[in-house]
Amino acid sequence: MCMNIKTVTKQLAKGIAVMAISVSTYAGPVNINSADALTLAKELNGVGDKRAAAIVAYRDEHGEFQGLEDLEKVRGVGKVIIEANGGNILLK
Repeated sequence: MCMNIKTVTKQLAKGIAVMAISVSTYAGPVNINSADALTLAKELNGVGDKRAAAIVAYRDEHGEFQGLEDLEKVRGVGKVIIEANGGNILLK
């Protein structure tokens, strides 16, 4: 199987990002449908003030998140963030 350098670089970057988020401080369970931006930023790995504010703004505009995949609709939140925090994200 032959992979081009761009594909290898993308896969390596994803792996490094997941590892970096995984070794950061422990994040506690947080309900993304009720938490404020400060709580989201504090409790979710890889989510700072801007991403947390974007999550709250999206929720305010579109209603509650029905599943983890809904978080991908928020600008700046992708699969790496969701995978790193999946066990700590509550919907209810």
